[in-house]
Amino acid sequence: MLEWRDARLRKHADYQRVYRESRRYSSSSMSYFFRARRADDPAGQEPRVGLTTGRVLGNAVERNRIRRRMREAVRMHLSELPPRVDVVLHPRKVVLEMEFARLQGEVARIFGSVAGSSGAGQ
Repeated sequence: MLEWRDARLRKHADYQRVYRESRRYSSSSMSYFFRARRADDPAGQEPRVGLTTGRVLGNAVERNRIRRRMREAVRMHLSELPPRVDVVLHPRKVVLEMEFARLQGEVARIFGSVAGSSGAGQ
């Protein structure tokens, strides 16, 4: 089973590549970007996910809580992503107060959308 720490986007250049090679998609609680990696990409087969939480989301305590909630929701639905795809999630402040089951459903819907897109299956 794929672990969250093995599926993280870590480098700034990887985030920039996702932003440059995709467009912004939105849902009720977050916006997201994704790109399909080529088969010869050295990053491997596993899907990778990055989270961003800027200062606009609140103080450090609130941002950390958002990150913890997002990481858990992503961890629970990571297997729904196709191989060789990079996803960046930008949560909105509403994630802090929303029910966790609803957050999980939102992440699952986003990952399903990424999996169903024509570009992600390459």
